[in-house]
Amino acid sequence: MKNKKLKIARIEKDLNQAQLAEKVGVTRQTIGLIESGNYNPSLNLCIAICKTLDKTLNDIFWGENHG
Repeated sequence: MKNKKLKIARIEKDLNQAQLAEKVGVTRQTIGLIESGNYNPSLNLCIAICKTLDKTLNDIFWGENHG
């Protein structure tokens, strides 16, 4: 299942995948895999991504899926 909310939040912060990856300490490929739904990130990584994007876990990972 694609994580469109992550992609939207990343774009709203004017970050590309590589920039977000650098900020949270992973590779660009990891961010791409999370967005495409092919990687299940650790809770620590989820938290780091949310802090970087000024979002909550519910906003990006745990909210209801609409779509």
